[in-house]
Amino acid sequence: MSSNQSSTFKSFSTSFSSSTINGQTTSRSEQTYTDPSGTHVRRTSQQPGQAPVEERIDYDNAGRRIENTDGGSKGRIEDVTDTDADKKYEENIEDEYAKREGGA
Repeated sequence: MSSNQSSTFKSFSTSFSSSTINGQTTSRSEQTYTDPSGTHVRRTSQQPGQAPVEERIDYDNAGRRIENTDGGSKGRIEDVTDTDADKKYEENIEDEYAKREGGA
């Protein structure tokens, strides 16, 4: 690699699980994205009859947790609603799950 070229490492992983007991389904998903700035984690879970709960956590490139400084919800667990972005995220998770099961 010459001195004017640079390498940028990026990594993405996703996982999804669900369980059904007595007809009640509980689901959990996690997306982890790593780039030169650090690692970003998004976890979503939903219990039967309850709204989805989302947790977002960010770490810098040295592995230190980034505290919320913008008044937003990073690092906090909060109820979320079905926005377009959430629906797209859920579709992506379902597609990934279907691929692993051999259905897509």
